[in-house]
Amino acid sequence: MLQPWPESGWYTKIIAPLVQAQGEYYAGVMAPDPQSRFIQARLARYRELLASRPDLYGRVKVVTFPLDGRDALTPGSVNMVLSFRDLHEWLALGDAPEALVTIYRALTPGGVFGVVDNRADPALPQDPRAKNGYVRQDYAIRLIEAAGFRLVATSEVNANPKDTKNYPCGVWALPPDYRLGNIDRAKYEAIGESDRFTLKFVKPEH
Repeated sequence: MLQPWPESGWYTKIIAPLVQAQGEYYAGVMAPDPQSRFIQARLARYRELLASRPDLYGRVKVVTFPLDGRDALTPGSVNMVLSFRDLHEWLALGDAPEALVTIYRALTPGGVFGVVDNRADPALPQDPRAKNGYVRQDYAIRLIEAAGFRLVATSEVNANPKDTKNYPCGVWALPPDYRLGNIDRAKYEAIGESDRFTLKFVKPEH
């Protein structure tokens, strides 16, 4: 399986030990950028995580996940891609269609594409750049289906009705980011993490 942009390491800690005995885990990291201290630091922290527990992460295969439509892996080489809160970032960069092309090509026919992201208010128009970090579920579905995928299931396992989605600095006001620091921190702690959609797509067999 392939996970794009895993550098926080949260899901690597969960997934890599589960698949190491019976599959391959490809970590599709951001492309290195010598001009970006943020990206360089993020990549360094991720590699430190992998090195910290070779018994758990020693089989993780690090590849570059490009945002220009090029291949991250040999086409048709994985049966699953899982994306956790990447779509709004790709929209912000203007590269979402290209990222979806890379994912589509990496999957074998019949392969699964799982997507989790912050769910925007369906009553408001979608900002194409998702500046507040939220994506309308219907917008995400249309975008992903336009790349060739077929929606087969949805889940409310990551739903949070307390999330009002109207914060001064967008979704990043909520935990775990707390971008506003101590301003209204108790309020944001009570809300918890963002309301998220969870979608399952497949790459059609034909």
